[in-house]
Amino acid sequence: MPAHEAESDTTTTEPPDLPGSPDPLTRERAHLAASRSALRAMREDVQALDIRDVTANWVNSVVLQAQMDDRIKALADLSHTPLFFGRLDYLHRVGADEAEGAEGEQFYIGRRHVHDAHGDPMVIDWRAPVSQPFYRASRKDPQDVGRRRRFGYTSGELTAYEDEHLTDPAEAAQTSKLLQAEIERPRVGPMRDIVATIQPEQDEIVRSGLGGTVCVQGGPGTGKTAVGLHRVAYLLYAHRDRLARTGTLVIGPNRSFLHYIEQVLPALGELEVKQATVDDLVTAHVEVRGTDEAAAAVVKGDARMAEVLRRAIRSHVTPPTEPVMVVRGSRRWRVPVYELEEIVDELLARDIRYGAAHEALPQRIAHCVLTRMEEAGEAPDDRVQNAVARTPAVKAAVKASWPAVDPARLVLRLLSDPEFLAAHADGLLTEDERKTILWSRPPRSAKSAKWSLADAVLIDEARDLVARTHSLGHVVIDEAQDLSPMQYRAVGRRCSTGSATVLGDLAQGTTPWSTESWEQALFHLGKADALVEELTAGFRVPREVIAYASRLLPSIAPGLAPVESVRESPGSMAVREVADPAGLDAAVLAACAESLAHEGSIGLIAADARIPALAAALEAAGHVCLSPGEETTAESRLTLVPASLAKGLEYDYVVLDDPAAVVDGEPDERTGLRRLYVALTRAVSGLIVLHSAPLPEALA
Repeated sequence: MPAHEAESDTTTTEPPDLPGSPDPLTRERAHLAASRSALRAMREDVQALDIRDVTANWVNSVVLQAQMDDRIKALADLSHTPLFFGRLDYLHRVGADEAEGAEGEQFYIGRRHVHDAHGDPMVIDWRAPVSQPFYRASRKDPQDVGRRRRFGYTSGELTAYEDEHLTDPAEAAQTSKLLQAEIERPRVGPMRDIVATIQPEQDEIVRSGLGGTVCVQGGPGTGKTAVGLHRVAYLLYAHRDRLARTGTLVIGPNRSFLHYIEQVLPALGELEVKQATVDDLVTAHVEVRGTDEAAAAVVKGDARMAEVLRRAIRSHVTPPTEPVMVVRGSRRWRVPVYELEEIVDELLARDIRYGAAHEALPQRIAHCVLTRMEEAGEAPDDRVQNAVARTPAVKAAVKASWPAVDPARLVLRLLSDPEFLAAHADGLLTEDERKTILWSRPPRSAKSAKWSLADAVLIDEARDLVARTHSLGHVVIDEAQDLSPMQYRAVGRRCSTGSATVLGDLAQGTTPWSTESWEQALFHLGKADALVEELTAGFRVPREVIAYASRLLPSIAPGLAPVESVRESPGSMAVREVADPAGLDAAVLAACAESLAHEGSIGLIAADARIPALAAALEAAGHVCLSPGEETTAESRLTLVPASLAKGLEYDYVVLDDPAAVVDGEPDERTGLRRLYVALTRAVSGLIVLHSAPLPEALA
């Protein structure tokens, strides 16, 4: 399928032209111009709407105006984002019986829908059912598509096209050059959408239904992050009303990563998806000022802590020992102890949230009083029941049997009081594990405590035991392999009535508590029935680079299938030993200069401890470095990346400083080798590895 450019003879791929008619490329450019004009008209129509006479009050007016503002933003014509990237020529009219011989239709496939003044489509949204064959049609299954056309752009200008005749047996199957060029385009700026390059196996995941949770295991360069983001965009298209009510959330490993991906969904016209880290979720109600040793963090992150917390909260429930005497006017109404015990036992047996039971208990006691009133011939109503529930006698009974619990104070007591922890961790945590998480110098109060992130997760769990956490309609969790069981629970309760897209790579688990299997992770997430998909085809990391990094897999993820890269890029990597350790900084500077001679972004990745020295060396050499997640530009293309923040990011060219230091910077060898695997696989065009210390044995 040859790619046709402006100076090429393109008449072979179109029906015969009439004398003097424009060539196909000119016609496609004309359609692009007309589509841009139509989009501009759509935006102007919304801007011209006058809502003053169609809203009942100022609240409706504000809501409607906000919706209109979002619509105006969604209709923006981004100069760097082509309106359409493909075209489908159907053999028959869509939906018509092929036997009817109906004339075929032609659809342009783009990032958003565009229609003309008559409402006829000029560009079809890539998420629409009629667009699906663009990603899935093949010679074996053409899906009634006679021709699939791809377009090539340079700086927003349509410069080439490429045709694939799916029903022509005489045309040999070839790799799309335009598709390959789009995949390999330099990575300057934030992460881009992959809507023009989605592969069939990726499209199946993207278009999965809202009702089920999908877990995607994908090695470096397989596009799992992009697949997850595009699935959100698809679900918002297919289930907009439902998700508008329930909400969607993308969870990333850190702020740098979220900044890197934040432009993908807006480029697809989706502006309402919120982004956060797990830390953001659990620190909304507690200030984090402390850190944990790895051993303590592992125990605090263990799922057994959920049962410890549940026991600790339930321990506040005390069987009633005295009857309740309620005075109403000249009458006294008595609720005996045995009835109070029955109410408390019933609430315990129902296993509802502790706070909900705390609210229900006074109403249940008041109901008993109202029953006696009715038996005595009175006719009390709901107002009387509420008044009885607020009487001092009932309040005292509730406080004695089912007192209110403050989640932070509960966790503080567990981590400060050895006897309290031992009582509720009996049979769950060993004595050594209990000692590991106990504070050596307990704080005086929850406010003065220097909570760690692991503590914040425990408090979040305790808050959910007291009052149910609000659930969203759909949550995407990226780099999910790094979450602890308790963190999975924190995310899971935020989609307990919704669904999730779980993205990750077991080989890139770089926390001491990272998951060993997706089955375990999904169980803790509360989505044990999720569908697990594996992406093994790599589209960005060169074959040489991924093969070199895959040497680590037997040590870090035995049994995990290595990524099979489709990109052949001979000479894309080099491993250079620096004999004199004192010359390592100079060698790094030279490698950065060598990489900067190429087009695209450059990432200098090093062990966290090496960052200050390298930053000073780069500054002395006149290099201005970006921080991870900052947007690269044509003028600023070099980013200095601590190995701990490299996950999820990608650069055209990577210089990796001293692999042994990356490994030694982690608490154990397996985690260090996994961190190294991440660092090695950030390059999408070329990799230079520099070392003065011997390479790790698993790599060498």
